Amino acid sequence: MKIETYGVERIPDADRSARPIDLFRLAFGGANTFATCVLGAFPILFGLSFWQGVTATVLGLVVGALILAPLSLFGPLNGTNNAVSSSAHLGVHGRIVGSFLSLLTAIAFFSISVWSSGDALVGGAHRLVGLQESDVTYGVAYALFAVLVLVVCVYGFRFMLFVNKIAVLAASLLFVLGVFAFAGDFDPSYAGTLAAGDPLFWPSFIGAALIVLSNPVSFGAFLGDWSRYIPARTPRSRVLAAAFLSQIATFLPFMFGLTTASIIATKAAKYVDPAAPNYVGGLLAISPGWYFVPVCLIALIGGMSTGTTALYGTGLDFSSVFPRFSRVQATIFIGTLSIVFIFVGRFAANLTQSISTFATLIITCTAPWMVIMMLGYLTRRGWYDAEALQVFNRRQRGGRYWFAHGWNWRGMTAWLVSAVVAILFVNLPGQFVGPLGDLAGGVDISLPVGLAIAAVLYLVLLAAFPEPREVYGPAGPRLVRAADTPVPPIVAAELVG
Repeated sequence: MKIETYGVERIPDADRSARPIDLFRLAFGGANTFATCVLGAFPILFGLSFWQGVTATVLGLVVGALILAPLSLFGPLNGTNNAVSSSAHLGVHGRIVGSFLSLLTAIAFFSISVWSSGDALVGGAHRLVGLQESDVTYGVAYALFAVLVLVVCVYGFRFMLFVNKIAVLAASLLFVLGVFAFAGDFDPSYAGTLAAGDPLFWPSFIGAALIVLSNPVSFGAFLGDWSRYIPARTPRSRVLAAAFLSQIATFLPFMFGLTTASIIATKAAKYVDPAAPNYVGGLLAISPGWYFVPVCLIALIGGMSTGTTALYGTGLDFSSVFPRFSRVQATIFIGTLSIVFIFVGRFAANLTQSISTFATLIITCTAPWMVIMMLGYLTRRGWYDAEALQVFNRRQRGGRYWFAHGWNWRGMTAWLVSAVVAILFVNLPGQFVGPLGDLAGGVDISLPVGLAIAAVLYLVLLAAFPEPREVYGPAGPRLVRAADTPVPPIVAAELVG
């Protein structure tokens, strides 16, 4: 298996042999894990009944998948990752917003995957063979996951795809095996803890749906990392379908989490206490002895899938912001820092609870960025200048996407305003509540607010302050006007006085 050498430069057509099914495997594999099961348990933690939880899960998944799917189109079109493609809408320098968001998201979800999978592995081994639960054993488990993930990411896309081909099937079979493990204890009529007509019902229902929705959204900055190996001639409908269905398929781990959480709430209620939930502990408490081995395998396989999809994008983006680093060097550097963060955050600073809040805030900021990318694609009719997108990476200046000294203030303003306002509306009781978080009766409406403001403000700015005609290509703009503003030629940075 050869080590991947490509960074964020445009992948040559001759080397783009991936298929939409490969995108499906990577996106689904990255979410077919214990971390998703934990999210699936939230409807029960919020007091919903089983069927109310199913409804909230389906709603969140479908809406989230619809938001995510268009972000898969940039990779095949431009042959690079989504952060670089965002140069077209945020400017040559403004693209660092996408790189920064994906960097933070990757580190957060890499940490969550290592912690949750490590805890499940140690807990399962404790129940199975009496392994002592101590900082040492947890540390060994975390190190095992982290180093394995780093090795896969160093080798790159092909090795990661190979791992996920195995992981998707294996983890899915192990989740399905859970049907036999828990069939005798499962009661689909579980009524939840909210009484009929409880004023907390809608806040709980919407909150649960938004938590599910946040899972697909978290992949927005990464889809281009994987889809850039898909040939540009591939029908867009197939690429869209692969991204959409990869998230719909996560109904499996979501349902595993929802179903087992309803059993935990009945048989081991202390583990679903909203003040201190412990889903992994509860799962081990209700599992029959023969299912401990599958639990450990899910932890190992799931940790590898989520960790590789997160850390691979981190190294790729870091190498794009600092081109002197190769992809391999950047991956090792960021991977090492992430591993240090995992150990310090778990054993020295006790950040395991706050990192989930941090991840939620990152996603709240990422969603408006995704809207700007989608609307930019729509107004540009899907036309991009692949050479002009690479200006930052080549340390050049000028081109179609130079705008004002490398910044497109229209996209930057729309993103910044919508992200800030969305954070003000965040409502995570006991963790983070923004100044406007209680305006909707306790419902966390930060994501819908961020999405709506980004869409309206960006289109208004494009209409009021037209972009140069050359950014739209031969067919011209859609929905907005263009201005006859000259575009500076691309030149080497050292030639600019």
